[in-house]
Parts: sequence; C-alpha cells; structure tokens
Amino acid sequence: MPSYRAPVEDTLFLLNDVLGFHRHANLAGFSEASRDVVEAVLSEGGKLADEVLAPVNQVGDVEGCTREADGAVRTPKGFKAAYDAYARGGWMGLSVPEEYGGQGLPHTLNTAMQEFASGANLALGMYPGLTQGAMAALLVHGSEAQKTTYLPKMVEGAWTGTMNLTEPHCGTDLGLLKTKAVPNGDGSYALTGTKIFISAGEHDLSENIVHLVIARIEGAPAGTKGISLFVVPKFLVEADGSVGARNGVSCGSIEHKMGIHGNSTCVMNYDGATGWLVGQENRGLAAMFVMMNEARLAVGVQGLGQSEVAYQNAVAYAKDRLQGRALTGAKEPAKAADPIIVHPDVRRTLMGIRAFNESARALMLWTALQSDISHRSEDAKERQTADDLLGLLTPVVKGVLTDRGFANAVEAQQMFGGHGYIEEWGMSQFVRDARIAMIYEGANGIQAMDLIGRKLPKDGGRAMMAFLGEVQAFIEAHEDAAMAPFTGPLQAGLKDLQGATMWLMQNAFAKPDNAGAAATDYMHLLGLVAMGYMWARIAKAAAAKPGDARMEAKLVTGRFYMERTLPETATRLARIKAGADTTMALAAEAF
Repeated sequence: MPSYRAPVEDTLFLLNDVLGFHRHANLAGFSEASRDVVEAVLSEGGKLADEVLAPVNQVGDVEGCTREADGAVRTPKGFKAAYDAYARGGWMGLSVPEEYGGQGLPHTLNTAMQEFASGANLALGMYPGLTQGAMAALLVHGSEAQKTTYLPKMVEGAWTGTMNLTEPHCGTDLGLLKTKAVPNGDGSYALTGTKIFISAGEHDLSENIVHLVIARIEGAPAGTKGISLFVVPKFLVEADGSVGARNGVSCGSIEHKMGIHGNSTCVMNYDGATGWLVGQENRGLAAMFVMMNEARLAVGVQGLGQSEVAYQNAVAYAKDRLQGRALTGAKEPAKAADPIIVHPDVRRTLMGIRAFNESARALMLWTALQSDISHRSEDAKERQTADDLLGLLTPVVKGVLTDRGFANAVEAQQMFGGHGYIEEWGMSQFVRDARIAMIYEGANGIQAMDLIGRKLPKDGGRAMMAFLGEVQAFIEAHEDAAMAPFTGPLQAGLKDLQGATMWLMQNAFAKPDNAGAAATDYMHLLGLVAMGYMWARIAKAAAAKPGDARMEAKLVTGRFYMERTLPETATRLARIKAGADTTMALAAEAF
C-alpha cells in the first residue's frame, strides 16, 4: 500500500528562512500567524493528511463514487469520516474572515494545507478545495445577505460548494452557454439547463451543496458580455438558516473517469431551479473568475502534490528493491544484489523529481504570498506589485506544475518496473489522478495562451519587467563564489527568458501564429527561470546553516537543478525563435 508524509519541515523552512513570511506581520491576519502558530497549524495539518486522508486514498480509487436510482451519490468507504475530520479541525475556513466563522489566517497557510491534502488524497481534497473557491467568490461578489446565509455553514463544513461552468457544447468558450435564467418576480431566478464535468456536484459528505452557476438572463447580450452568476443551493434555505425543500437541481449521471475516482464528477440538470444573482447582472464572468483563479492555483498545487507523493513512494522502493550491482562495485556485498538507488540513472530520475518538488513548492508559496499581499496590504504600490506578480505567475503555476507533476508521476512509476503497472502498488493511481490537472480549470494550452496573450502585454509588460528586474537584482546582490553555482546558471536562464520575450515583442504582433506556436514553450521557460530563482533563494538560506545535513542536501539538489534542468531554457528559446511557419504549413487534410 502506498504511503504519504506531508512535507511539513520543508514548508516551514521555505516560509521562515526563504520567503520571509514573518516580515509581513503588518498585514491583516499575519500578526496572529506567529512562528509557533504556523508550526502548530502545519504540523496538525500534516498529521491529518498522513493519518486520516492518505489511508483512504487507494480505497477511493478502487471503489469510486456510485449514483443510486434516485440521483443520490455515495462516496467511497471512509470518505465521510475523513471529510468530517477535516471539517471539525477548522481547515475549511483557515483563511476566511472571522466574522463568518473562519480563522482569518493568511491564504499562504491554506495553500500549504492544500498541498498536503492533494498529496494525501487528491479526490477527497477536492471537496473542501472547491468549497473554498466558492467561498472566495462569494466573499468578493456576494451580497451581505448571501455571505451571512452561506459562508458560516460552508466554513463549518456542513455545506459544500461547486463551480458550474461547462456545458456539453462548450468548455473554454463560455460565451456559447445555453443555460438560461428567468426572473421569478421576487428577486430570484429560475435556472434551466445542463452542466457537465461538475466536480463534487452531488455527494453524501454534507447536508447541502451550494452551486455557483453561470447562466444567461433572458434578453441578455450574446457571448461573454451576457453571462451572469447565480447561487443555487441543492436545498433551499429557510429564513432561520435551516435546510428546506429540495431545489430543482439534480445529478443526471456521474462520469466514469481515468482517475480521481473518489470525486463525483457529475452531469447536473437544472429544471427551473431557484437561484439568486451574485454580483451585477451580465458581469458573471468577472465574478466567476475569482473562483477560477483560485481554482487554477489550487490545481497547480495538485500537480505538485501528486509529484511529491509519487516521489516519496519511488524513493522507498528504490532503497528496497535489489537489482544488479553498482557500476563502481558492490555496495551490499552480503546481499544477492544492490538496491537500485545505487544506479546513476535511477538517481538522475529521483533527483530530477526532487529538484522540481522543492522549487515548485517554493514558487507555489511565493505566489500565494503575493495573493495575501495584494488583498491585505494597505500600501497601494505594494498591492499593485503583488497583484502583477500573481497574475503573471498564475498560468505558470497551473500549467508548469501540472505538466511536470504528471511527467514526474510517470517517472516515479517507472522506478517500479513492471510492479508500477500493477494496481496494488498504487503508482498508477498517482499517474491517473495527476493527468486531470493538466486539463481542468483551463487546459494547459489555454494557460500558455493566457500568459502570452493577456498577462505578458498587460500594462505595457509591467509585471514581466518587474519579475525580470527582481531576479536580476538578486543575481547582482549575490556575486560571490559560494553563490556562483546558482547565480551563474540563473543568469544564463534569465538571458534566454529576456531573449524570448524580446523575440515575441518583435514577431508576435505582426504574425499572431508566432505567439500561439511559442506559448507553451514560453510558459515553461518562465517556469524554469522562476523555479531557478527559487533555488537561488533556497541556496542562500541553506548556506546560512552550515553543518545541517538537511541544508547540505538542499544545496546538492539545487546544484542538480542548475546543472541538469535549468539549461532547458536554451531549448525552449530555440523552439520559440523557430516561429510558426512549419507548425502551420500543412493543410488540415494532410494530417
């Protein structure tokens, strides 16, 4: 049976020593997050992930969710008890304002907990994760009545939340949606239509499910300009806050999927269901983007979580599996063979995954910290800088961490040889579960196009210029021999990123296909440099603790990244500069 151990110590090191988390004590919620509090929160969160969520992960994969004749959906054995433990611990409202029952702590801590939950049990972690995204949208765009009606119960975990966007005929192009909303005359609307691929759309974990649904009010403009957002509860809520009659929303079926079997992915039918407008009429996409952006970052965390759990199990197997002898002579002469971890190619694989995991975790937490600053700082310039970085990095966190997370799960599976293909070892679940993260909440090609088409040119390229400037300033401030193994390769990678950015500025506007053909490579190039920057910062903090074996291991792992992974920027740059001519040359009939 596979195992999982939440990376609590590494997360604490990143927050305390690398990212300067406690330098932000002036921000709302940070003063309560002292070092002792942060350590206690993450330690307890790790314990919950290790001891409660992880043990039912494989059960969830094997059993899956089942839909009964009346439309009710049953989650796998043990999921309800594990979810209840999550809710009782107050994890649902970790960063929600105290006035709605939350703890008001920084979002960065919630992001760390999301990684623990995703690594331990991705399918189960999606139920509270989606609820947190729905709460974020209501906090920003909901009326005070909606907040007081729904948020306390969602924070408590008694009610969960969903996001209903996709329809059978439209996914990314939401302007094509057909779900309609008709005014009832009392401030509510009757919603009719079908939504598909709705994660956690129906289940038995909570007494009510709060659906956030996009629809078009009768007479609204066509396309995205006519989309509105509605809150549609599974059960109507009485004046005293109790659950009332069943609303006109039901699960038509559950999807039979490649992975995340423990999460109910539903076809949802709205048959005149009663809903209430969230935010302004015809401005639903802007309101939903709050939840979508939260979800995109959370999905990036899922990619990291699957990479981490797959790595942990691959390492354990590599230390135990005996096969062949080391090239330099037997390391375990008393045994029939050496453990496979002695082999350089095995080490190359494991080091590559490890180097990604540690830098990706730093990037994830740094991005989450920008979110906290952008929402909580009283300094307008500081908020703007943080918001710029958050916008720039969101598609990178989502796209790069999930692309690499899946690839790493496959690499980790490879360590097991034939055993990795056998279900009882659990490695195929990590591969199958990781695959969806590259697709939902905007497929990764869409993330790359969002980066190239929107985030890069926004405000005259202000965000990218700030990022390039910050990395260059770090390099120039650390031009010493000890940091040279890190700053030298980082400078080379930064030069490739600057070259790619300049090439796009000169070639993408006149020929848009150049941007489209370059998008994925550019997203990964930026990700390589961003994680290289994280490794340089990790190295600086690790070098300040001489004699610490854990820190020495980080320095070695960081050098591996700089020597073996970061040089991929040159390949990405070459692909970008190749342009779109050969990519677009063949007629469709030639494929």
